[in-house]
Amino acid sequence: DLYDHEAAAPVLDSLPFYNHCRRLLTPEGCMTVNLFGRASSFVRSVEKMSAAFGKDAIWAFKPTREGNTVVLAQHTPSRPKRDVLTARADRIEFEWGLPASKWVRVFKPMVS
Repeated sequence: DLYDHEAAAPVLDSLPFYNHCRRLLTPEGCMTVNLFGRASSFVRSVEKMSAAFGKDAIWAFKPTREGNTVVLAQHTPSRPKRDVLTARADRIEFEWGLPASKWVRVFKPMVS
């Protein structure tokens, strides 16, 4: 969550910040951030992440009713098929009891 206590706009939201985040990740790593999808800064934030990670590396969950959108940026872009994501979700549900199959339904690349 990149917002301060006033939640007006992301506090850490610059291209150098996202470049640094990418450099810290392993090739298989990813960064996740919570953004206010309804805020005017959302598009600018995603553009900066895309510049740092590459457009094919950016995924997002469907916004919540409150307007939060979790964005995921991969160090190394990959586009697993839906059946691969579903199998991974099944494993997460089995191992940890989390509702991962629901996540697959609301998770998609930002650029197709």
